[in-house]
Amino acid sequence: QVQLVESGGGLVQAGGSLRLSCAASGRTFSTFSNYAMGWFRQAPGKEREFVARITWFTGILYYADSVKGRFTISRDNAKNTLYLQMNSLKPEDTAVYYCAASPARGATLSNEYDFWGQGTQITVSS
Repeated sequence: QVQLVESGGGLVQAGGSLRLSCAASGRTFSTFSNYAMGWFRQAPGKEREFVARITWFTGILYYADSVKGRFTISRDNAKNTLYLQMNSLKPEDTAVYYCAASPARGATLSNEYDFWGQGTQITVSS
C-alpha cells in the first residue's frame, strides 16, 4: 500500500504564499520512479480539478492555466516528498488540495490517479 500525507494548508490573505508538502511512503514506493505525481484541488460545490503534475523520475512539469506562473511543483527524491509552492494567491484558489500518484506519466484526469492523500484546506481571504 502507498500512503500520501499532505501538510501545509491554512488561511492566507490574497497575494500571499503557502507551500504544501506531500510525504509519500509505502512498500511499493520504489515504483514511483515511473509515476506522475500531481496536485488537485476541489472547491465547495465544484468538481476536483487538476492543478499541476511532475514526473517523478524525469522532473517534467505541467500546470493548469489557472495557476501557471503562480504555482510551482517540485519534488525531493531523497525525502520522498512532493511540494507545491503557491504564490500570489487569489480567493478563487480556496479549496481542499490533494496530492496523488498515477502510473500514467502524462496524467491530468483524476481518474488516472491511483493513490490519494487525505487533502489539506487552503483558504484565501480577500
